[in-house]
Amino acid sequence: MKTALFILLDQYADWEGAYLLSLLNQRDDWQIKTASNLPQVESIGGLQTVIDLDFTKIDQVFDLLVLIGGNSWNFQDQNLYNLVERQLAHKLPVAAICGAVDYLAKHGLLEGYKHTGNDRFLWQNFSNYLTPQNFYERLAVSDRNLVTANGTATLEFTEFVLQLIGDSLIEAKKEVDLYRLGYYSYRKRYGNSYA
Repeated sequence: MKTALFILLDQYADWEGAYLLSLLNQRDDWQIKTASNLPQVESIGGLQTVIDLDFTKIDQVFDLLVLIGGNSWNFQDQNLYNLVERQLAHKLPVAAICGAVDYLAKHGLLEGYKHTGNDRFLWQNFSNYLTPQNFYERLAVSDRNLVTANGTATLEFTEFVLQLIGDSLIEAKKEVDLYRLGYYSYRKRYGNSYA
C-alpha cells in the first residue's frame, strides 16, 4: 500500500487538494494520511480536520508528499523543512500548491528545479531563492520529482501529480477531464463512464 501524506496547516485551502484527495482515495493501492503541527486544523472553508500525524515526529519518507496551500505557510519549523528536504533528497514525489510553494522558495527548496507559483515578485526578498530564471508563468510545472502550482490551478495540479506518481499523460488527463469538462462534455469525448 502506497501512502500519500498531505501537509495541512491551520487555515489550509481545502479546495486545492480536493480533487487529488478524492482520486487517490478511490484507488485500492493508495492510502491518505494527513500531517500538521497541530492535532486539529480548520480550513479556510471552515472544515475541521483531525490530523493523523504530527510532522514534528516524522523521520521517514513517503510515496507522495503533498503540501496544500493556505494562510499559514509564513512560519519557521525545522521539522517541516527536514521532512520536505528529506523527500526531495531521496528523489521521491513532492507536490506543492499556492502558499506552500512560497514556503519552498523562502527556504531554498526550489533551487535546481523548474517551478511556478503565485507570482515571482512575492519572493524577491527571499535570500534563499536564487534562481528566478527557473520560474515559469504557467499554472503548474512538473520537473523530475517536484510539481508546483499556483493557487488557481487545482485541476492542473491534480493532473501533474497523477503523472508524477505513474499515471500516463492520457490516463491523468482523462481522470481530470471529468471535472474540467463537466459530465456531458466528458461523456461526448470519452463515453458514458456510468454505463
